[in-house]
Amino acid sequence: MKLADISNPEERRKLIWAIVLGLFAIVFLWWALFGFGSSPKPTVKQSNSNSNRGLGPRRVGDTVTAQTANDIKSAPLEQLRPIVVSDFVPFAPEAKRNIFVYYEKPPAAAKSETEPIPTPTPIPPLLLAGIQPSNRFARTEDFTMEATGDKFVPGVRIVVDARELTTRFISPQQLSATVPALMIANPGAHSVMVKSRDGRLYSTTLALNVSAPPTPNYSYIGIIGTRRYIDTAILQDKNNREILNAQRGDVLAGRFRLTSISEKELVLIDEQLKIKHTLAFSTDRDRAIGPQSRPTPRVEAEDDEP
Repeated sequence: MKLADISNPEERRKLIWAIVLGLFAIVFLWWALFGFGSSPKPTVKQSNSNSNRGLGPRRVGDTVTAQTANDIKSAPLEQLRPIVVSDFVPFAPEAKRNIFVYYEKPPAAAKSETEPIPTPTPIPPLLLAGIQPSNRFARTEDFTMEATGDKFVPGVRIVVDARELTTRFISPQQLSATVPALMIANPGAHSVMVKSRDGRLYSTTLALNVSAPPTPNYSYIGIIGTRRYIDTAILQDKNNREILNAQRGDVLAGRFRLTSISEKELVLIDEQLKIKHTLAFSTDRDRAIGPQSRPTPRVEAEDDEP
């Protein structure tokens, strides 16, 4: 093998670089394997529970420390330690919340309908035992009502449908008032009570029943007239279809007096209730089918003068 020529500057430069690189490699390997011994050996702090274990078997759950350079230098057999599995389960706190469980609002409980306890009605200071009359026909005239009871005092009023009437105090057991015809113009029930103007004294409520008055059950279907104005009305009973002739002053059904006859209507007065009724002349549509439904012509009487 031919040695390098040292006298040649190019060869001498290559040789110097080779020596330098060789020394650098040797130093690097020495540092990697053995170190230079200038830095202190690192120490690892162990807990009291691990300080007494030494190099014994390693258990599951023991603290594992990082290996140092000296541990690597030691024999491999010393590093092989058996792992002992313990039956002890370390205590772990119970989870505060399960992420797989979510809150569901409970259904609203059905409200039980409880009936309120009725409060007792206070006893009225005044006693209204009855009224006279308690029944009346509509469209009649003014009438006097008498209220009977107890604990009446001067100044109390008879009240009909929340309207105070001019009341006369007779005694603590009797009052009197005039009911106007306008209040009983239509059929129906009206409330009657006794109370003072300030409302401190009051009584229970009674009913004044107003019913519809009886009406003549006839149809006005014709008229017979004379020159002396002695007219005769032809009526038909609605119940049995009987034909009647009536003149002024006649009483029908025992209570309705005929007072006026015209070609348009009849006027009758109820002699018991003093109520006026009118019967309009019946048209062809209102009459029954038959010969009697035809209009009666106006004829002269036989005894009339020519």
